[in-house]
Amino acid sequence: MAHTKTIIDWNTEDLYWKNEFRNRPYTGGEEYDYWRPAYRYGFEAAERYQDKKWNEVESDLRSGWDRYEGRDKRSTWEQVKDAVRDAWNRVAH
Repeated sequence: MAHTKTIIDWNTEDLYWKNEFRNRPYTGGEEYDYWRPAYRYGFEAAERYQDKKWNEVESDLRSGWDRYEGRDKRSTWEQVKDAVRDAWNRVAH
């Protein structure tokens, strides 16, 4: 059977995470604007690396995080990787 993927757009995901992020164990006291780039990065990575597993691409994502446009400059990969992975898992099939 062919695997079909539901097309999801970033605006839909952005709204989802804006409402959901406080329920995640890693968010602490940071506001959504801090986490938003991490969610978008995970969303975009899931689209870019379709047919790959997280453990196959995490090192690439780690090295790319420091260059990602729009990220909170205070954020490190270790701080945001769980959010990136959450967004990845939500859209990767």
